[in-house]
Amino acid sequence: MGRVTSDTTATETGAHRTGYPDRQPAVWQLRLRRFGYRVRPHGDLRTRLVAPYPAPALRLWATLGVGPDAAVRLARWAAWAGPLLVALVAGMLRFWHLGSPHDVIFDETYYPKDAWSLLKYGYEGTWDKNANAALVGPHPKILLSPQASYVVHPPMGKWLIALGEWAFGMNPFGWRFMVALLGTLSVFLVCRIGRRLMRSTALGCLAGALLAVDGLHFVMSRTALLDLIVMFWVLAAFGCLLVDRDRTRARLAAALPTDPGGVLRPDDTVGDRLRLGWRPWRIAAGLCLGLASATKWNGLYYMAAFALMSVLWDVAARRIAGARRPFRSMLRRDAVPAFGATVVVALATYLASWSGWLFTKGGYYRDWATTPEGRTGSWTWLPDWLRSLWHYQTEVYAFHTGLTTPHTYQSNPWSWLVLGRPVSYFYKDPAAGQQGCTAAEGCAREVLALGTPLLWWAACFALLYALYRWAFKRDWRAGAIACGVAAGYLPWFLYQERTIFLFYAVVFVPFLCLALAMMVGAIIGPPGASERRQTIGAVGAGVLVLLIIWNFIYFYPLYTGMPIPKSAWHNRMWLDSWV
Repeated sequence: MGRVTSDTTATETGAHRTGYPDRQPAVWQLRLRRFGYRVRPHGDLRTRLVAPYPAPALRLWATLGVGPDAAVRLARWAAWAGPLLVALVAGMLRFWHLGSPHDVIFDETYYPKDAWSLLKYGYEGTWDKNANAALVGPHPKILLSPQASYVVHPPMGKWLIALGEWAFGMNPFGWRFMVALLGTLSVFLVCRIGRRLMRSTALGCLAGALLAVDGLHFVMSRTALLDLIVMFWVLAAFGCLLVDRDRTRARLAAALPTDPGGVLRPDDTVGDRLRLGWRPWRIAAGLCLGLASATKWNGLYYMAAFALMSVLWDVAARRIAGARRPFRSMLRRDAVPAFGATVVVALATYLASWSGWLFTKGGYYRDWATTPEGRTGSWTWLPDWLRSLWHYQTEVYAFHTGLTTPHTYQSNPWSWLVLGRPVSYFYKDPAAGQQGCTAAEGCAREVLALGTPLLWWAACFALLYALYRWAFKRDWRAGAIACGVAAGYLPWFLYQERTIFLFYAVVFVPFLCLALAMMVGAIIGPPGASERRQTIGAVGAGVLVLLIIWNFIYFYPLYTGMPIPKSAWHNRMWLDSWV
């Protein structure tokens, strides 16, 4: 499976010079060297453009009696078999007793019912005030009327929830099915993304395994809310952009000239003028970002951040290829196609997600443009449906920015990374002999949206490490991970007065896991480190990972609503703010 250190391909050095003139470091670069700053090396050009996957380590396979050719094949299979195995374990955890608690928990009072209404009417209808009890009672009833209901989130995520309800019925298992499926698939995506990002199957699978045992991701995978759906599409977009980055750079490498020894040489004509052509993976990223934004609007921040990150990758690629003015070349050759592939595709996807509302007449504000209020103004030349939809969006924006109603479980984003205030989705305290309680003191049943504490607290250090690598080691991978966290985290600081919750952070949990996997690779040791150093590092990293797994198991009852003695529940309230 190759090396398992995060330093694999981090430095782009090589044995051959590429024709770049040597440059003396600037004064500020010399001063920052004491902090570990590394001047960008000019090594093997092909490696700098597309870092290869390291050759598999053959010693383990040789010990098992496997020949070199077979070892290479096994390593190739492991690149898919490993992520599939991790995803299978994650799926078993998420689907086990998925219908428990057999209740409408927390914000499931909104989205599953809206999803069923979309199936029936194409828009969100109105539910009776006793609808929750009727849905989970001994004789389930659906108390839905076609009167339009005002909702404040786009329909895409609810359409996905509706697929599970269509297949398995309007019950807790049915409305949680698609979210659990996307949660499982996201573990697989992190494995593959981590492998491509760090050029290590082992570290990629480790990142996926960490996501599989994160409590917040686990709870959100078993609850029919929208935030995990946003996370899935954001993660898929990130993976598409990584593939696009590798393929685009390979195209540049193929266009560059070589010297008599077959070594690539930079060429300003190629770097400045080469058109990078059809980029389907970037378009796929735009589609995924549109689906994220069509689920909840915080996907728009990722659209902006990832679009900018992608074009900056193009600038770097053209600079390496020999462009004299890489930024200007990007603006001329790449900026417009990138805008079309991401922003335009995303906006078209968002608009298409409202098809149910557009092609019916009963939706909220559907005919607003035909009312006396809608007939006034300077935009009356636009189609009625477009003006009605735009009015709906402005009303929703006003709702979100003005949402300041206090809530018991609201939290400030400053406390999210240390899990200051998790959200209780479900709580009951059955007496002995009730609901599976066998403790004389009575029991507690809770579903608590709490990240695995040791994972999150370790991830705080891993995030600092990623920022250090990005700033001082010039490691683009660390910058990409930091971008994924920043786009999902920093925007919430703009809404200090708004009612917000810790579970919004599930969108950037995969990037925390990638950062932690990168740090674990560094703990194991860099390439070329002594066997003793790597052994000590591997033991330390292994202890950390095992403690995180143990921590998940310890809190597992709080993630699933299992009845546990009240004393055991109190023992798990590590912070007073968790109660």
